[in-house]
Amino acid sequence: MAHFDVLIVGGGAAGFFTAINAATFNPALSIGILERGKGVLSKVKVSGGGRCNVTHAEFIPKELVRNYPRGHKELLGPFHSFMTGDTIGWFADRGIELKTEEDGRMFPVTNDSQTIIDCFLNEAKHLGIQILTGQPVKNIEKLDNQWSVQSTKQTFTCNQLVITTGSNPKMWDILQKLGHNLIDAVPSLFTFNITDTRIKNLAGLSNYSEVKIENLNLESEGPLLITHWGMSGPGILKLSAWAARELNQLDYQFSIFVNWVPGFTTESIREELQNCKQNSPKQRVMKYSQFKIPKRLWIQLAKAAGIQEDLAWANISNLQLDNFSLQLTKAKFKVNGKSTFKDEFVTAGGVSLKEIDFKNFRSKKYENLYLAGEVLNIDAVTGGFNFQNAWTGAYLAAKAIAEH
Repeated sequence: MAHFDVLIVGGGAAGFFTAINAATFNPALSIGILERGKGVLSKVKVSGGGRCNVTHAEFIPKELVRNYPRGHKELLGPFHSFMTGDTIGWFADRGIELKTEEDGRMFPVTNDSQTIIDCFLNEAKHLGIQILTGQPVKNIEKLDNQWSVQSTKQTFTCNQLVITTGSNPKMWDILQKLGHNLIDAVPSLFTFNITDTRIKNLAGLSNYSEVKIENLNLESEGPLLITHWGMSGPGILKLSAWAARELNQLDYQFSIFVNWVPGFTTESIREELQNCKQNSPKQRVMKYSQFKIPKRLWIQLAKAAGIQEDLAWANISNLQLDNFSLQLTKAKFKVNGKSTFKDEFVTAGGVSLKEIDFKNFRSKKYENLYLAGEVLNIDAVTGGFNFQNAWTGAYLAAKAIAEH
């Protein structure tokens, strides 16, 4: 039976960040990481298309929390203690420079997630942290002031236990047996499956748009990407995160309204189209797109409004203007199902946030149990925000562990 001062179950981002910081704060601690698979940091490896989207360039806590459909209230305090700037500094201290892209996402300048993985592995080795792979945990028991953690291979004991297993159903079952309340998991970041002639053969086309879900008071704004199976992009992914539970209840059968010209209403765009009719009467409607809409999309929306290919602005009827205005500002699409966003599967669900002390991410039920990352009912939109939650929770847990 092996004993550690601190045992971390989950060899992902939050697990390594907790271990490294705890060992840095208190070098006297014996620390072990248990990982059920053969390797560690697999999610870091695929993040950001293999580049690792480390965090997001948002430096105001009140603005940062707006990107968390679940956990935004609870993370406000922790972000005042450790957030984006601290993450950048932490990696910089270890020789890793991050860069910011136009959309705010931050990556290592190497554009390679292996840079982050190597940093963690080197730090763990330097600090004497033991990494034990191929150790699926099957049971956890509280023994007086210690914990007994039983894997399929052996039993470990520890003084302080950290759970960073993400949305692992087996670990959620174990935590539930320990008395924690679990919020059922549902997919959070996903794309919309749509079959519609208006977007057929337009895969790869992107347009900044507003998207609303019919009969739900939920909407988002951002780049909308047309794909072979429907719609994706930040505008869709943000909406999927905020509406995760409602869309699950609808079995992913619902309708959306797309405004391809954000800032315009149906009435105001109608006036603009009328101006086109007056100012360019001889020009064919489909010859030049307006309002910076990609031409191929403009043509499809015009066709959907009943406008013929050779029709000039002078000959467009009031009914066609009305229909075109609706296609531009309130285009309705039927969604039939969802698809996972790349390899980055994120769920809404986990340990109830009411049972966590967010000053240190310690369980309110056990003094020497800490939980960080997506094992909690916290999730974010795409863009590096889920990792920032992991860094923040792991850092504060590590600090508390070292001072315990």
